[in-house]
Amino acid sequence: MLTVAALYHFTRFESPEALKAPLAKVACANGVRGTLLLAREGINGTIAGTREGIDRVLAHIRALPGCADLEWKESSAQEMPFGRMKVRLKAEIVTMGQPDVDPRASVGHYVEPQDWNELISAPDVVVIDTRNDYEVGIGTFDGAIDPQTRSFRDFPRWWQENAARFHNKRIAMFCTGGIRCEKSTNYLISQGVDEVYHLKGGILKYLEQVPEEESLWQGECFVFDRRVSLKHGLKQGEHDLCHACRRPISAADKQSPDYEQGVSCPRCIGEYSNDDRARFREREHQIRLAAERGAEPHPKANRMPD
Repeated sequence: MLTVAALYHFTRFESPEALKAPLAKVACANGVRGTLLLAREGINGTIAGTREGIDRVLAHIRALPGCADLEWKESSAQEMPFGRMKVRLKAEIVTMGQPDVDPRASVGHYVEPQDWNELISAPDVVVIDTRNDYEVGIGTFDGAIDPQTRSFRDFPRWWQENAARFHNKRIAMFCTGGIRCEKSTNYLISQGVDEVYHLKGGILKYLEQVPEEESLWQGECFVFDRRVSLKHGLKQGEHDLCHACRRPISAADKQSPDYEQGVSCPRCIGEYSNDDRARFREREHQIRLAAERGAEPHPKANRMPD
């Protein structure tokens, strides 16, 4: 059994480029794979490996400037959910495109998972899912508003267009692990919203701590690795990934005439040209040949949210 650690931390890195190689070295030396993003505003990512390997990487991260109080969320995987280890330099560790947003200055009120149901059931509370549309499509909280954004950088525009709907309401927001809410709650505070709340530890912590019989969560939670989705208790879900558009697909989607493994699904059938699908078929063919040779599978789902 492998340990999967999802983490983020906002701190000030004066030279994130100087941190890249040592971080990659300790991860690779301990057989850890996944993606870690470094920016001046901090670190974000998900990694997987043995218990010992994960502990060594986390110890290295906690020793970085301002990271001593790093928190992370753990789950498990039967097989390695990542194809390789990547440490990348980015302008933001989660892209919102708002240069004045700084979660280190202020964020919304944290709400523990065990207190979340009571908050979002209150009549004066509006619940907003800050994730992308394809994530919301396979699971969300009962009654939550779906902004239908294709990427997180679309959220500020959506808020500007819809803010008047939520006048005199308390705002409760959530995302997979918490990082998008750190930025979105700071953004709403800058827009003059008085009462903003967000789910501490995100959906993952809620699914880990809140018993299924008490849960207000419906469906599964999309994750950015080969497991694709998680259920209550952080057990692997039933969804697969369309490797053309990289959206989650269900067993029913696979029965659609629009589904072709690695080439198309009902959601993306109209988004690509015949030339694109020809390239996808060739890619899928090469993946099958590599699998027959026992080569490392293609890192299809190894990405971070945007």
